[in-house]
Amino acid sequence: MPAAKPPEFRCRAVELARRREKPIAAIAADLGSAESCLRRWLKQDDIDAGRAEGLSSEERAELVRLRRELRVAQMEIEILRRASAYFARENVLPK
Repeated sequence: MPAAKPPEFRCRAVELARRREKPIAAIAADLGSAESCLRRWLKQDDIDAGRAEGLSSEERAELVRLRRELRVAQMEIEILRRASAYFARENVLPK
């Protein structure tokens, strides 16, 4: 998988594609990127600008963060559940 391009590069690429001086395929080739990648950047720019429906970049980043936090919390709950079961078993049985 190729390395992610910086946001400034993406913004400039979207500006070039919006001018429509060249076909998108030619612009993508000049930039060393795939045509589908440039089209995805254009679509995301439309969503961020409010011209299209979908999750904005900020909403997508927040969703990723919240899913990560949920996964960590679920792991912590599972660890605590197992630890409490272990210590409860230890206290019930005579030594």
